[in-house]
This record gives sequence, structure tokens and C-alpha cells, in this order.
Amino acid sequence: MLGDDEDMFESVAWETPSAGYTTAEVPTPTGPGFKQSTDPEDTTEERGPHDPKWEGFLVSSVQDPIKELAETKDAYVSYLVSAKTNLSIFSTQNPTVRRRFQDFVFLREHLVKDFPACVVPPLPDKHRFEYVTGDRFSPEFLERRRQDLDLFLKRLSRHPTLQRSTLVRAFFESTEWHVTMHQHVAHPPGPEPGPGVLDNISDTLLNAFAKLRKPDERFLAMRDGVDKSAEGLHSSERIWNRLRARTSDGNPESGEDLTSDYHDLAVAVQGLGFLESGITDPLNHFSNTLLEYSALLRHQWTEKTTATTDPFLVQLRSLIAYSHAHRAVLRLRDQKQLDFEELSNYLSGVTLERDRLSAVIAGRAGSTGLGLSAYLRDRVDALRGADDDRSRVERMKKLDSKIKELQEAVTTAHETSDAFSDETLKEQAIFQRAKEAEMKEMLGSLADGQIEMYKSSIEEWERIIPILQRIRVDV
Repeated sequence: MLGDDEDMFESVAWETPSAGYTTAEVPTPTGPGFKQSTDPEDTTEERGPHDPKWEGFLVSSVQDPIKELAETKDAYVSYLVSAKTNLSIFSTQNPTVRRRFQDFVFLREHLVKDFPACVVPPLPDKHRFEYVTGDRFSPEFLERRRQDLDLFLKRLSRHPTLQRSTLVRAFFESTEWHVTMHQHVAHPPGPEPGPGVLDNISDTLLNAFAKLRKPDERFLAMRDGVDKSAEGLHSSERIWNRLRARTSDGNPESGEDLTSDYHDLAVAVQGLGFLESGITDPLNHFSNTLLEYSALLRHQWTEKTTATTDPFLVQLRSLIAYSHAHRAVLRLRDQKQLDFEELSNYLSGVTLERDRLSAVIAGRAGSTGLGLSAYLRDRVDALRGADDDRSRVERMKKLDSKIKELQEAVTTAHETSDAFSDETLKEQAIFQRAKEAEMKEMLGSLADGQIEMYKSSIEEWERIIPILQRIRVDV
């Protein structure tokens, strides 16, 4: 949430590349989530009713964080947002603007409201000081936030519905973003939800703790898959942290990790060289190789933050947060179904009461056999002097009016629940594609970094082999 002393609508002036900023070269979209055929006659892939379909591509990047109003108390950071697209909704194929963190927050909050059935990717908290030790204007903090914002926009850009929204287009293109925000708040897309039957029903009837009477097996399996995926990501995070601690805990003085063991071994070999006068030089070279390898491991795990270790954890945690956003959509879908079931049950109760009154008036039956509640209602009406046919007729009219209203509400709730379920099935396919693309990139980067580290290690060990081979052993 924004502070009271901060203006949500304070905009950053739009800058063109000629103002000293250079537009990043955005790569051609490839991989899962970017297979975006716009040809309606393309039959290379059979599409199901819930398969996503893109109308074009949108590839984005967030770069060049700059501290604005640096010498004032209102200092903030702006980021260069650029994109490449062939979507018809955009007025240019290469939009470029500068945006601040609050602009990203506004974009996400209103996309969640405008597209409740879509899995809108999460944003990092405004103050996440676990990023680094230091202030929010430090280079380390800004780079980590830039990475998070870049991933947020890439996820939006991959989404076939969100990439075509007018708010996303304005975010990439608008030169008067503060005006766009005001207009969006004043005139949100779609009709304002008015008070309906659900608002007039007691909270004891519709509540967050009620369970679905007829849970859909498709969504039960979907939720189970999301939970297991998140559990696997959490396990990977714990194991990776343990691996980091065992290899190098970042404290050279602790002596409790693998790099310290290699350092201690190097010292021992060097001491052995003083005792073995005939092979002192080779042993010293071997000791130096052990020290180099120890330093290489420590650099890989504690200092090389642009390679594999730290970014791997960051993206792992971001995938966990993304899974939580997906689960929130599944919970909302369940709530839509629950609304329909509870309204249907309420309608049945009202209809039963109307039928009971009709039977009493017609003289065909009393409250006997219609349950304890009907009997008690008759007794209360008798005590209040309201047990005559006239009062029953008035109540029947009110019940008929309520039944008509409830029937309309049940129909609307049924249509809403079905439509939300269809959209949720589409979102599952979209989310799965995006997750596969990110996991491929994340694990590929991890593998590349490990290969680079072990190639350097091989070079170090290969240099020592000829020196060791020159040791003469007389038999």
C-alpha cells in the first residue's frame, strides 16, 4: 500500500531515446508461451476449446533504473520500459516510456480487478530489504527490483488476454500516464456491481467457510497439481540453500563448509612440502591449485550474483508467488460455484415455504408433516394474531416476488460460475505454458553457470598435472 504522503498519480515524464536513453534491443519471441500464431487457418496444432490463442506477440524489457529528484525528499526511481509488438491495439511497434514502481503497482491492482479470472503475476513488496543490506537506492537493491519488474512485465506480455488490455497498452505507450490512471479509476471498464440478492442474504447463509456440495473433479485435480508444484518449489529452495551453506556459507572464518576444507587441505599440502625437500616445488604448486579451486567455489556461491546462485533463488521464489496467484484464482472460482449452490438452496427453501402457505390456504394441509420450522412458524403467527388467510396471502405475494428475484439471481450466478470455470480452464493452460518457459530458462541458466564454473576448475587442475608428472620416483 502507498503511504499517505505519496501521490499514487504522480507520473514520470515520458522520455524518448533522443533524450539520452537508449532503447533496448528486444529479442524475437521464442519458446513456450510465445507460440503465437495469428493465422486462423493454421492447423499445425489441434486446438481444444480451452487452449489459449494469441493474436500477436508482445515482448517487453525493464532496464536503466535512474534516481529522479535525487537531492530532494521526494526522490524516487524510474525505469526504462520498452517493448516490441505486432498487436493491432498498439499504435507503435516499439513503445518506450519511463515508469516508477508505483505505476507497476497501479497496473497490477487494476488488472486484478478488471480480469478476476486471469492469473495476474505478483509484484515484489515495495520495501523488500531482504534483497540486500543497504538503502532502497543502492545499486544492488535497484538491480534486484529491476529484475523483478522485468519478470512481472514479461509474464503479462506472455498472457493472451492481459497483453491486449487497454490498461497494458496505455502503460507501454501513454505519455500522460497520470491522466490515464485518473480516468481508469473514475471510469473502470465494465458496469459497476450494484447491490443484489447476495448482498441481502445473511452471512450465516453465504460464508467463506461453506463447502462445495458438488466439487468439480477437474478443479480438484488442478488445485492438487498447483499445491504439489508449489511444494516441490519450496523443497528445491530448501535444498539449494542447504547446498549453498555446505559449499560456502559466505564466512571464510567459520571453517564449516567445503571451500574451507579445500583451504585447509592446501595448507596441509604446503606443510608437507617443507618436509619433502625433493618435491617441495610440485607440492607447493598443488597447494596453490587447491587454493585457487577453493576461491573459485567461494566466488561461484557467494560473489557471482550475476551467474546462477542468487538469481536462481530469486526466480524460484517468484515462481512460488506466481503459483499462489494461480491458487487465488482457483479459490475465487470455487466461491462463484458456492454462490450458485447457496442461492439455489435458498430458492428451494423459499419455494417450499410458499407451497406450504398455498396448501394451508387451500385447506389441503396444515403445518403437520412439513417439519418443525413450519410448525413453529404457525404457532408464532397464531400468537401474533397473524394466522388468518389474509396475512398468509400477503406473505405469499412477498414470497412470489422474492422467488422471482431469486430465480433471476440463480440464473445469473449459474452463468457466472460456468463462464468463470471456462476461463479458469484456459488460465490453467496459459499458466502451465508460462511456468514451463520460466523453468526451462531458470534451469538452463543454472546449468550454464555450473558448466562455466567446472570448465574453469578443469583448467586449474589440468595445469597441475604436468608438474606432478615431472616428479621422479626411483624404483
